[in-house]
Amino acid sequence: MKTVYEFAKTKMGKTVSALQSEFGAIRAGRANPQVLDRVTVDYYGTPTPVGQLASIAVSEARVLTIQPWDKSVLKGIEKAIQTSDIGINPQNDGSVIRLTFPPLTEDRRKELAKDIQKLAEGSKVAARSIRRDAIEKLKAMKKASEITEDDLKDGEKEVQKITDNCIKEIDALAAAKEKEILTV
Repeated sequence: MKTVYEFAKTKMGKTVSALQSEFGAIRAGRANPQVLDRVTVDYYGTPTPVGQLASIAVSEARVLTIQPWDKSVLKGIEKAIQTSDIGINPQNDGSVIRLTFPPLTEDRRKELAKDIQKLAEGSKVAARSIRRDAIEKLKAMKKASEITEDDLKDGEKEVQKITDNCIKEIDALAAAKEKEILTV
């Protein structure tokens, strides 16, 4: 039964960390290097993340500077940022690309808050799916006479406790990100 609990904890932990990285990619009016995590550049025929081709730094509160190690990839990075869903026009001065994050409008803040809630709800659904899988494993163990009826009930309670903790963590992350967006 402990392996079922560990399975559930591990999978739910991965769900929470995936949500954290999704939230990191949401720009909140200030410069955050994580917005470039999903931007890839065609570098000698291989799609390569920007973070592997350049140093990314926050030079001011709302300015992100990207300094490629190989100057020949500067245009490629600029084009990749333009075609991505970041929504910011890069400024290329020949050696460094600057991304200036505009302040968020009230409508955009509300839209981002809705996106945050959708992502959080998707993570909760994933956690509940993991709970269902864990309970099915416990029921299979009961059917195979590996555990007793009481063990099954205790196991279901333990899996529910793990799920509740995961959902609380998801709610806390969503609330913190929403607060960050609405108060910037």
